[in-house]
Amino acid sequence: MNKGLIILTALVFASCSQRLVTVDSKQQVETSEDVIEPTKPEETEVWEPKPKVVEVDEETQVPSDAIVLFNGENFDEWVSSDDSSNVEWILNPDKSMTVKNKAGNIQTKRDFGDIQLHIEWKSSEVIKGKGQSRSNSGVFIQDRYEVQVLDNNDNETYVNGQVGSIYKQGIPLAKASSKAGKWNVYDIIYHAPVFNEAGEKTEAGTITVLHNGVLIQDHYEINGTTQFIGWPKNKPHGKAPIKLQDHRDNSGVSYRNIWVREL
Repeated sequence: MNKGLIILTALVFASCSQRLVTVDSKQQVETSEDVIEPTKPEETEVWEPKPKVVEVDEETQVPSDAIVLFNGENFDEWVSSDDSSNVEWILNPDKSMTVKNKAGNIQTKRDFGDIQLHIEWKSSEVIKGKGQSRSNSGVFIQDRYEVQVLDNNDNETYVNGQVGSIYKQGIPLAKASSKAGKWNVYDIIYHAPVFNEAGEKTEAGTITVLHNGVLIQDHYEINGTTQFIGWPKNKPHGKAPIKLQDHRDNSGVSYRNIWVREL
């Protein structure tokens, strides 16, 4: 082999061997035939950046980097949605809170974008009403995207408005409700929509919901605001509060153990 060919061969090998790159801590490998596959384990090891350490409290199960929004002690993290006044909902001895009928929605004092949200809720122990009027409430992410809270036990309604739905949009993959009057758990992963400088949505918001540990919304792409009447709207927005709904029909819905992690 002549000297020029040796140099050319070395350059080609060097080029191919450098096509294993790291992007967002994930190994990205082109699969074309001219890529040289790594032959040593260390060639595919990534050491940086190191994930942060998060500890989970053994008693409360709250992660160390979470913001506790409600632990049953007070409403310090919440205000009335109507006028930012003090919350008038009922604070219970068992460290839960219950919607006070016609007192209005409540929302967090803080604004949030991408989040992991843990929230526990239960329907009224006294069964009353039917359809959308039986223990109806809702968890609104960024004040505009609702995950439905409803007692659907022996109580049918439209499926894009049943418990666990992204209201009037995402039909849940399963119904995993506890019995009426028993506690339910929602674990929600939410990524906010992206808007450009012109106010146009360039990337849809997404939401994943586990209901009592069962996946019911799988990275669902939110169409826009969850309207009671009309089509979803997509006005540009930034961070916004988490809101809990007073359906104003004596719902009797209670909440407890609410915490959030900013992503």
